[in-house]
Amino acid sequence: MTAVTSLADALARAVSGEVDASTGARAMFGMDASNYRHVPSVVVFPRTADDVAAALRVARDHGVSVTARGAGTGIGGQALGEGVVLDYSRHLDRVIDIDPERRTARVQPGVVLDRLREAAARHGLTFGPDPSTHSRCTLGGMLGNDACGPHSVAWGRTADNVVSLEVITGDGARLSVGPGDRVTGEPSARASEIRESLRDLAQGNLAVLRTGFPSLPRRVSGYALDNLLPENGTDIARALVGTEGTCVLLTEATVRLVPSPRARVLVVAGFADDIAAADAVPQVLPHQPLTVEGMGADLVEILLVRGPRPAALDALPAGRGWLFVEVGGDDPGEARRNAEDLAAALARETGAATSVTTDPARQRQLWAIRESAAGIATRMADGSEAWPGWEDAAVPPERLGSYLRSFRQLLDSYGLRGIPYGHFGEGCVHIRIDFDLLTDDGVATFRRFLADAANLVVAHGGSLSGEHGDGQARAELLPRMYSPEMIRLFEVFKAVWDPDGVLNPGNLVRPRPLDADLRFSGPRTNLPITLRYPHDGGSLATAARRCVGVGKCVDTTTGVMCPSYMVTRREEHSTRGRARLLFEMLRGEVVTSGWDSEEVRDALDLCLACKGCLSDCPVNVDMAAYKAEFLHHHYAGRPRPASHYSLGFLPVWARLAALAPCLVNGILRSPTVSSLVKRLGGIAAQRELPAFARTTLRRAWRHKPRRNTGIRPKVVLWPDTFTDHFAPEIGVAATRVLEHVGFDVTLPRSPVCCGLTWISTGQLGIARRVLSRTLDVLREDIDAGTPIVGLEPSCLAVLRHDVHDLLDTPPVPALTLAEFLDRHAPDAPFEALDAHAVTQRHCHQHAVLGHDADEKLLRRAGIHNRTLDSGCCGLAGNFGVERGHYDVSVAAANRVLVPEIDAAGPEVLVLADGFSCRTQIADLTGRRSLHLAQVLDRARPGRTP
Repeated sequence: MTAVTSLADALARAVSGEVDASTGARAMFGMDASNYRHVPSVVVFPRTADDVAAALRVARDHGVSVTARGAGTGIGGQALGEGVVLDYSRHLDRVIDIDPERRTARVQPGVVLDRLREAAARHGLTFGPDPSTHSRCTLGGMLGNDACGPHSVAWGRTADNVVSLEVITGDGARLSVGPGDRVTGEPSARASEIRESLRDLAQGNLAVLRTGFPSLPRRVSGYALDNLLPENGTDIARALVGTEGTCVLLTEATVRLVPSPRARVLVVAGFADDIAAADAVPQVLPHQPLTVEGMGADLVEILLVRGPRPAALDALPAGRGWLFVEVGGDDPGEARRNAEDLAAALARETGAATSVTTDPARQRQLWAIRESAAGIATRMADGSEAWPGWEDAAVPPERLGSYLRSFRQLLDSYGLRGIPYGHFGEGCVHIRIDFDLLTDDGVATFRRFLADAANLVVAHGGSLSGEHGDGQARAELLPRMYSPEMIRLFEVFKAVWDPDGVLNPGNLVRPRPLDADLRFSGPRTNLPITLRYPHDGGSLATAARRCVGVGKCVDTTTGVMCPSYMVTRREEHSTRGRARLLFEMLRGEVVTSGWDSEEVRDALDLCLACKGCLSDCPVNVDMAAYKAEFLHHHYAGRPRPASHYSLGFLPVWARLAALAPCLVNGILRSPTVSSLVKRLGGIAAQRELPAFARTTLRRAWRHKPRRNTGIRPKVVLWPDTFTDHFAPEIGVAATRVLEHVGFDVTLPRSPVCCGLTWISTGQLGIARRVLSRTLDVLREDIDAGTPIVGLEPSCLAVLRHDVHDLLDTPPVPALTLAEFLDRHAPDAPFEALDAHAVTQRHCHQHAVLGHDADEKLLRRAGIHNRTLDSGCCGLAGNFGVERGHYDVSVAAANRVLVPEIDAAGPEVLVLADGFSCRTQIADLTGRRSLHLAQVLDRARPGRTP
């Protein structure tokens, strides 16, 4: 029995939660959002505080370390360990109690911040600190790092909002710490010993503690030992906040809540650049804002490169640097007056251009730009990579402009680039820098730069970290900020709580080198690839490295990404978890079997290939493409799952069925035959086989009256497999609409297919041949600039996006029906239907095509539409039809989509352009849904009902 197996077995006997020593778990939990990699021996998911204590006891018996982990979004590397990793987020995630009178909350460490804020909001309260990862970061992680967020201007850091903590020390004592100098628990002698040791530490070093810390609001680096001073209340709990799991294991916390302003208004002020914005901060602070955030035009430029221009950018006042300043009030009128006073003062005192935004929806859109920065800033506008390492320094706010000027000069002197942004109201600057972390010379430059940057921030009276903590990234630099006497006191403080150094070693005290254990170094495999990865230099490794771990894919409340994680809540079903597994497969050290890896195959099995990550992930990870690549190699030369032949070859079977569709439908309706077909085809028994249309769109087209006069402009209608063989009535409706707005409609001269079903099942050789032939058929129209209109979003997304990955050819300039009408017939008349509708937006439309034109057309047609924030419908092409996926598919639909459709009255139209979406809606709700073409067809003037 190996040591890891023995440890895992002992843990499994000791705890009620899950214990996972699998290759997959070790690979996924070996990285966080930092530059570092430490592969754990075992991952434990404790259910109770007793589990935490038992895991620590077993780890001590086996001589291994213990590292606590929340959401894994830490940037300093402090959530990584090579012994036992405790993941609190799966089970220890409750808001235990809200006391609105005392304005406190009792929480477990794995609770997500937004869940606490939702519970507190019912009482008109909130938790003040709110990092940009508020939708997935945990309170335990916030307490570990002393997290802040933009509202710390008004409500302070996490440490300022802590009442008491329930903890377990490194030697197993279970204690209650706080308020003040209170330490109780078992064994009581150990509690008394700790209290006395901390009193002696403070009393014996008053001068060092009173003079050794810089004075600024965002000083997070090191241990906050000044909280032990009598004039600071001898607050032991606050001293433990920010210790990054190196002193105690947290099992519960009591935190303060603050009244949430009844109304908020956002002031945005534009300046010449971000440095000018920083210089203006002292003029803002006397107005007692709730937030003061800053960013520059270079962040906006990345947004524009990444995709469609966000509408919120139109609300930015003129300038190349901006301050986002939120002000509050007891009512909307007061909030607006406060905002207007601030805007006028800034215009008068700094010359800033200002805007005042009262609409909550527009405020959320503007804040989304700032909150996405941690992810989008990891890729420069030219596509080159940028990394953390020096992303979190803070200086006194009045010195921020001077610091930014000097910092930009330092970057220039090293030939480095970065995009500063952050919490300017408290002098905290975030930045990702284009370090070369792949070569020895680049890593050496990385080390030299960090040393110089540390000296610069200290010279400005600042802190190495302003909210992310030190971890491995900055702890080695602490002697540049603190005296030797203070560094010695840090070691004494840790030893009081963790005398044997079991808890999260290598961080803060006796730190690992900042340039060791980088996740980019180490062995590499040379696996062949098929896709081109044009945005990643032709490298799957670079593509997988896009995932920097910020964890937006583990937000289960909104967006499309990641449908299977929203159902299972398991890391291997998140975009991040899958990217980590692929990265380790390419590294070849933990996942050693390359394309044959069962760990990667199993994790990708529940990937719906919805492409939600392509748009929702801040760095545009395209897991659908990576899955197709993996399946292509994994099944090369071996039998594939039956569904790859039945569903992957659907265009072939559909064309054969079209020879005698009524006969085929009759045969498939037989319960015996249907059951046999599903069993042999790897299709879920619960699914009904779809009925083929009595006639295809192409066949019906042959009998269509010819209207081509040569005078009207021409448009090509794309007859995808789903429209052609299952829903030709949609193609007919689209034709009537296009003719109504003045175009002659044609079909390609011969059958075409985008190859989607072969792509999604990883049969890339066939997909490439099919797509190449299709482009040959379309070549004359493409070269002539003839518009091409597609009706099935998933097929259109292949032409607009995937074609560039499969073939050395630019994307096909094909349009959705809405895009075409918006661009080529913006004034075409439609009658107002005066109807209400709910829309299920197709995932691929969300990810690749966009939906703004659809919304505009629906308004023109008099449709009062509400597009659902329901994520993926759960069917997702072949996914929800395959055997073994039905439960996840239905659970994804039941999360939002099914309840929303069920709640819609019979008079409400249900809209869904995707064949999968319409099928799932019909299967699970019994409702018929319409394509946009059918709605616009109804709105044609003079149409006969």
